[in-house]
Amino acid sequence: MKIHAFRLTKGMDLKRSIEKYVVDKNIKSGVILSAVGCLYQVALRTADGKTVKTINEDYEIVSATGTLSKDGCHIHVSLSDVNLQTIGGHLKDNCLVNVTAEIVLAEFEGYEFYREFDENTGYKELVIREKK
Repeated sequence: MKIHAFRLTKGMDLKRSIEKYVVDKNIKSGVILSAVGCLYQVALRTADGKTVKTINEDYEIVSATGTLSKDGCHIHVSLSDVNLQTIGGHLKDNCLVNVTAEIVLAEFEGYEFYREFDENTGYKELVIREKK
């Protein structure tokens, strides 16, 4: 396992930045170990799998988890607002960093993750292959 760490600054897109890092570093399989920081714009897909809600308010990143591949990343986040109320969902583009976001990733050198379309779900789903 190899660890990667980087920092995002104000105005950077959280999801796009993580995906770009994965491609730039040729990470074939990985997970998010930690993500902390804050956002001033949030875009999350809800549990119905269709609705995307965009909120233009300040949120702290309480947690993030996800699988990472060059074919795409599947990331969920929990966020806390100024009243300490928590929301969460599937991370979409246009979640914009306020001040900072500190990201730590783990890369699994013995696996390759791919995303392939699954007719049953209608989404590109994770396919896991062990490296030989």
